[in-house]
Amino acid sequence: MSDSVAVVWDDAYLDYDMGPQHPLHPVRLDLTMRLATSLGVLARPNVTMLAPVTADDDLLTLVHDPAYLDAVRRAPGEPWRPGFGLGTPDNPVFQQMHEVSALIAGGSVVAARQVWEGHSQHAVNIAGGLHHAMRRQASGFCVYNDAAIAIAWLLAQGAERVAYIDVDVHHGDGVQAAFYDDPRVLTVSVHESPLTLWPGTGFPDETGNGDAVGTAVNLPLPAGTADADWLRAFHAVVPSAIRAFNPQVLVTQCGCDTHRDDPLANLALSVDGQRTAFAALHALAHEVCEGRWLALGGGGYGLVRCVPRSWTHLLAEAAGHPVDPQTPIPAEWTAYVRERALRAAPPRTMGEDADLEWQPWEPDRRQPVDLAIAVTRRVSFPLFGLDPDDPRD
Repeated sequence: MSDSVAVVWDDAYLDYDMGPQHPLHPVRLDLTMRLATSLGVLARPNVTMLAPVTADDDLLTLVHDPAYLDAVRRAPGEPWRPGFGLGTPDNPVFQQMHEVSALIAGGSVVAARQVWEGHSQHAVNIAGGLHHAMRRQASGFCVYNDAAIAIAWLLAQGAERVAYIDVDVHHGDGVQAAFYDDPRVLTVSVHESPLTLWPGTGFPDETGNGDAVGTAVNLPLPAGTADADWLRAFHAVVPSAIRAFNPQVLVTQCGCDTHRDDPLANLALSVDGQRTAFAALHALAHEVCEGRWLALGGGGYGLVRCVPRSWTHLLAEAAGHPVDPQTPIPAEWTAYVRERALRAAPPRTMGEDADLEWQPWEPDRRQPVDLAIAVTRRVSFPLFGLDPDDPRD
């Protein structure tokens, strides 16, 4: 597949900077774009680079309360009493907080517009995916929920069914909350169990409210889940739910904090496993919604060895020209990492030689991940008219 893809980027994204000791360091975005550029991913003729446009209050209030926007604007000048979840270790106040957060949100809307209006089949905003922000509260390093804002914009344009798949290690709680009562939006989150990881939500019985019951699907996985088990879980739940919902647009949050070396979580995927997951998302977009795919970034705190490789694979996959995992890391990129005096040693290739062979789910399996799959299928599949015990569904 060699599809038209828009990549939304501005160096001003790097101003989303919560401080040198904060896990969400903007260097991860810088290194990603430099690696993708060094490998020629962004120079392909089917790739269009677009600048973001700052989201105005009309866009932001599709999801956020006006009082919260006012608090975000005031906070840098009143850091001693911002409220609304601001000024905490997770969500410290920083200069230009409103401006850069609104720019990222606007970037995701630019990407959504590109796909919805048919200018590109796919669009990517790696600075997006800030999926924890709530209507009146910053949360989990996220100020404005760009994913929810982009989905709300699509609905305002007349979209009748939008599907959101979140493969971040943390539950996509903010996006789920934004559309928990809206039957037009299906949210599917594959994440580490809330029994072992913040935010403590995303249990299988969270399925939506009222007319929207069934439009929230949660697949929590045990700590330690690695590539083969994660891929089995994904394929046992996600494609069936997406096909049953039949969306017009697919929005994905592609957090890469599922990596085995991520310092903030406990899953055990490789960069190769993440690359395979992105390919599955790409294929679903073509199968179900004529290729309309908006891909966002998200979490990921392996600043040198994970995030740049993972999201370069995402960009390459969206462009229809995947990068071979055996591809050597360009010397110029390695030199830049060393120039920045970053602690982690640069990787040598784009892959990790992981064994990605996985077995399809069967209902009589008794491994922890298979039990987790079974619970989610038994809760959610009947709501789609699917048989939870039939692996063909």
